[in-house]
Amino acid sequence: MAKILIAEDSITDSKYIESILEGKGYELFFAKDGEEAEALINSENFDLILLDVVMPKKNGFQLCREIKKNDKTKHIPVVLVTSKKEEADKYWGKMQGADEYITKPFDPIDLLAVIKKWMKK
Repeated sequence: MAKILIAEDSITDSKYIESILEGKGYELFFAKDGEEAEALINSENFDLILLDVVMPKKNGFQLCREIKKNDKTKHIPVVLVTSKKEEADKYWGKMQGADEYITKPFDPIDLLAVIKKWMKK
């Protein structure tokens, strides 16, 4: 079963993502801030990471950069899921190594399509 980490500080957004993914054959892990996500990444082998940008302790841009610079984790697809909609934010996300950038609010089918795309690789 594929493992997905959802790093999101909003309980509402976490529950929304969970409702979209439950029953789809994924094992879901949750982190409420960047440091908790980092600890999980260091202790589990994830197939995909859904990463909010605006989080306490360590933001998603910082964490994404660390994931992509680490030889053990750089192969993991990182999807930034964020309310930051400006083109500069999207550009910065890509510069940090993000594989995809989804802005909130999003349609469930768009999230599922991105996950399916990166789970095939």
